[in-house]
Order: sequence, then structure tokens, then C-alpha cells
Amino acid sequence: MAVQVARQGTHGGGCTCGDCPHGARAGHRQAVAAFLAKRDELAAGAGLPAALAHSAGASRQWVSDELTQSAALVAERGRAEGEAWLRLLWNRTLLTVGSAFAVLLLVQALTAIGAGWTVTRTAGVLAALLVGGALIGVARLHRTRGGVLAPVIGEDNRLSTSRAVAAAWMLLTGYAVLVLAWQLAFAAAPRERDALLAGLELARCGGLLTVVAVVCGIAVLVRRIVALRVLGQRLQKVRADRPRAADLLTDDAGRGSFADAQFVLVSGVAVLFAAVRLARRPDQLPDLPWGLALLVLVSGATYLAGKYAEGGRPVILSVVRAREAGDLDAPIRTGDDIEIRGAGFVPPGAGAPDRLARMVVRIGAVHVHVPLVPVPGGFTNPTDSVLTVPVPVDVELGRVEVQVVTAAGVESNRCAIEVTE
Repeated sequence: MAVQVARQGTHGGGCTCGDCPHGARAGHRQAVAAFLAKRDELAAGAGLPAALAHSAGASRQWVSDELTQSAALVAERGRAEGEAWLRLLWNRTLLTVGSAFAVLLLVQALTAIGAGWTVTRTAGVLAALLVGGALIGVARLHRTRGGVLAPVIGEDNRLSTSRAVAAAWMLLTGYAVLVLAWQLAFAAAPRERDALLAGLELARCGGLLTVVAVVCGIAVLVRRIVALRVLGQRLQKVRADRPRAADLLTDDAGRGSFADAQFVLVSGVAVLFAAVRLARRPDQLPDLPWGLALLVLVSGATYLAGKYAEGGRPVILSVVRAREAGDLDAPIRTGDDIEIRGAGFVPPGAGAPDRLARMVVRIGAVHVHVPLVPVPGGFTNPTDSVLTVPVPVDVELGRVEVQVVTAAGVESNRCAIEVTE
């Protein structure tokens, strides 16, 4: 009943049609609330058809199917909200860039009081105008795919830490070069032009250029490492509904990541230092001290090592017959439940009900979908370390192999069991 209400929408303050950003957000929230209410209701044993009350296996399968359908609606509304959020970024980009440009003009005007307006200030404003125009152009070109954030969104629809850090350094460096270029265009005396060209010498900007080269290389290398590990089934990746700012500091499951957080923190401090140096000496590229540059390089190496070390394939350690209280010990027969113990069955970011419902256990030639077993506040099956599934009657007797296929499509190792009559 609650799910049917969530499917209905009315235009107005509570619009849930999905055709507008407000409606997509409200529709997703209503679908989530309906699913949680249904899950807790079924976990309490309410709402089961009377015809299924006599069979534990049939009632469990019915509950799982009902929750899977409800979870599919939640996932659909979540994707709609994510798409609406990405479309909103186009307008937010215009507002953000315009506000930043206005702040820059205000700061330039205030600092010019008493000192006077100079060519350097004009160069800074013109450079900001060009950079802001480029950002708006990118946002316009990718307005349906995240706007200005499109270049830093990974293939899993999350913000990429390595790309975001590289983009920050490239924006600062590009702005600094434009400031020098405008000053060079306005310089009249040969001595002034020679001084500006001297600001581009490697001896003054070697630290900055080294950091820019390394962070850009890390962004490319991380993408290659992740792609190869996913194709080799050594890393499980699940697509997110939409990018979030927290992606820069967390892993795919939303847990804090030391490697990502320290890379963002160190790089952010270094970028701020370089921006201050540029404000103090706009006639040359920021002369980043080699000590600070080395700190950024060490931070980048730590981030790269963390990316290479994360992830892994699901592993089955053992398969045993599930035994309820009062049940006799016996071999595995068709119709029995088996308990698969291991690790890595739920990939990071796959804790949503619709992703849990996609898990499959291959028993011989038969594919068994892992049933969702609800409890108030969550699920007892499946979990990251234990799966419980029934052995269908179609499974051949004798020695068969058991294999888990996760929501990310990664297959585990095989474990042999003996099925008797």
C-alpha cells in the first residue's frame, strides 16, 4: 500500500512526478520511506498471505520478492534524483562563477584604495574572466552530465579525488599564466617584458611544475589501475546514483579513507599557499618551495599506493548446512539451506537493497538468487561474510560446486559440496 502511494504523484508542493528536481527529490524520499515501512512490517511478520504461513521457505521467498520489487522502485527514484541534481549544476555553476568574479572585483577595488589601480589588477580581472568563461563553457557543454564537475566525475559516477586535485592545480597554474600573459601584453618597456619572462624560468617555478606534472600523472595512472583491476576482477566497483562532495574523502561505501583525505588536505594547503604567493608576486609563477612540493609528492605516492591496495575478489572459505534450533545434524539435501561463509560478498557501495537483491549463488548448473531476510533496521541476509540460500530440487545429486556472483558481477572462487538424497 505504501509503495503504491509512493508511485503516485501530484504536481504542486509535494510533486513526485520526477519531471522536475523538486519532484525527483520528494519522490525518492517517499519511496525510501515506503520501503523502510514495508521492510519493518515484513520483519515483524505482518502482511504475509495466509496461504504461505505454513511454509517457512515459501514465506521467505515471497518476502524477498516483495522487498526486491520495492527496492527497484527506490533505485529508480534515486537515479531520477541523481539526474535532476546533475541538471541543476548548470545553474549553480553560473551563480558560483559569477559570485567568485564579483568577490574578486570587490577585493581588487578595496585593495586599490590608496595604492591606485594598476595593470596587474587589470590582468588579474581579465584572467579571471577568461577562466570563468571557460568553466561556464564546460558546464554548458556537459550540462546534462554534471556541468563543470563532468571532467572530475569517474566512470562509477563518483567524484574522483585524483582528478579533482589535478584540476585544482591546473586551474591555479592556468590562471597564473594568464595573469602573466595579460601583463606581458600591456607592458610597454622592454625591461618590464624581460622581467615578466624571467618569472617563467624553471629555476623559479620548478617546484610548481613538478607538482602539476606528478598530480596529473597520478590522475591518469589511477584511472588505468582501477580499469585494469576491475577487468581482472581484482576490484569490485558499483555505480553510484550521483556524485557527492564526500566522495573526495571517503571510499565507495562512504567510509572515511585515509589515503584520499590526506591527499586532499595536503594538496588543498599547498594550493592555498601557491595562491597566496601568486597574490604577493603576480609578476611570476608561484615559486612553490621544494619542501612543500616534496610533501605533496609523498602524499600523492601514499594515495596511489592506497588505490593499488584496496579491493579484492569475494572469497568462499567454507559451505555448511544451515541448522535451526532442534534440527538434527545431517548431510546436505535438496531443499535444505546452506550457509556460505567467506568475505567480500557485498562490495563497497552495494549495501542498498536493490544491489543486495542482485546477488546470485551458482550451485552446480542452477543459479539461486540470495533472498533478502529483513529485520527491523536492516537485513540479516545477505551480509559481507555470510550468505544463506536454499538448495533447489533441480540441483543434481553428488558433488557440485558453489560459487558466489556479487552485485558488481565479480565471481568468487569455487567450493565443492556433496548433495545427497
